[in-house]
Amino acid sequence: QVQLVESGGGLVQAGGSLRLACAASGRTFSNLAMGWFRQAPGKEREFVAAISRSGVTKEYAASVKGRFTISRDNAKNTAYLQLNILQPEDTAVYFCAAKYRLYGGTISRPSEYDYWGQGTQVTVSS
Repeated sequence: QVQLVESGGGLVQAGGSLRLACAASGRTFSNLAMGWFRQAPGKEREFVAAISRSGVTKEYAASVKGRFTISRDNAKNTAYLQLNILQPEDTAVYFCAAKYRLYGGTISRPSEYDYWGQGTQVTVSS
């Protein structure tokens, strides 16, 4: 089993920044492919960003590319999502997800992830 705990959400004005963290425990972190998703009220959960086990390969949704940066620190068992130039449409609950694997790169489909955190709220005011 893998436990994921997100932190770092909050209220920020448009144009501001936040850094989300996802602390993992339970399995070898360097064997976890990690992803971030978000869900706004009344909408489906959508892919935001993903990172491979080594951190070399990264993937982003078109809507956040150039503004958000995913990273990981395997020594700290933590993945991060840096959110810059935030806009009101970025308001959502942000979830991190993990999949234990011994091969492969990034994963963008939520159905492929095995473990999910509880989510952290990001609210961007205009």
